[in-house]
Amino acid sequence: MKEKIKLPKSIDLDDLLKNLRVLSWGAIDILKAYAKGEEPPYGFPKALSVNDRDGGPVTAADLAVNSWLIDGLESKFPFASWNVISEETAKDQKVKDNHLNCKWTWILDPLDGTKDFLQGTGEYAVHLALLHRDKPVLGVILVPELEEMWIGLVGHGAWLEDRLGNQKSVSFSNRNEISKMILVASRSHRDKNLERLIESMPFAEKKTVGSVGCKVTKILKGEADFYLSLSAKSAPKDWDMAAPEAVLKAAGGLFTHANMEILSYKTDDFCQWGCLVASHGKNHDLICKIIEKKLSLIDPSFIV
Repeated sequence: MKEKIKLPKSIDLDDLLKNLRVLSWGAIDILKAYAKGEEPPYGFPKALSVNDRDGGPVTAADLAVNSWLIDGLESKFPFASWNVISEETAKDQKVKDNHLNCKWTWILDPLDGTKDFLQGTGEYAVHLALLHRDKPVLGVILVPELEEMWIGLVGHGAWLEDRLGNQKSVSFSNRNEISKMILVASRSHRDKNLERLIESMPFAEKKTVGSVGCKVTKILKGEADFYLSLSAKSAPKDWDMAAPEAVLKAAGGLFTHANMEILSYKTDDFCQWGCLVASHGKNHDLICKIIEKKLSLIDPSFIV
């Protein structure tokens, strides 16, 4: 039996999805215009300026989509009782305080995979996740270069949608033996521990992909079976993981720490420390046990 979909008071699901579709395709159009060097829609500046910060490069495209999404949510739902956090606003201490105490929170990543966006790999995404008391309720993953919009309602289901509203079901692979599974791993966020862990795992094939959202959609399409993230000197952030977790969980998959603990979105630094494992759910616990055992040999001090 499907769970009842939780939403803030006065928010209608059909109306929410209708407006999210408009915002999502608008975000895709903005990013694709910047990627092609064309005039972005909605009056955003054409020049793709790039600035560097501690967490990596920030482009005019990041900022444009950030503004488009936040302004859109505020204008469409002016009285909604939710807080909105994005990668571009999270350094605001007031936002952090509100995040820790707010019942409903949007966590947005206007451009996940900025390096891939700049390098032209096409493996970048946009993430939108609505959380209720630290638990993802709704997630959207946008893959602009593939014209893909993935929507997940936790406890209800997930699907792929195109611009015409046509929907396709999630198609997890039937691979359930780890020796036959395909791992999808990061292209740029790697260290020696992760390399050693990947080399020690008994999977059949490894694919390297950019954005976390793109990695998870590989699992949703059956092109891969599991993904793992290993923090080092730094860690992925809430906006990297929240929407991918929501969509994958809605589809029936799992996204946990290697010790099977659930992800938490209530830390004041927004960091996702440890070893995180995403899969289609088949033998997820066994995958985690193997990873945990391998990690204990590679680095006994690592906290999963």
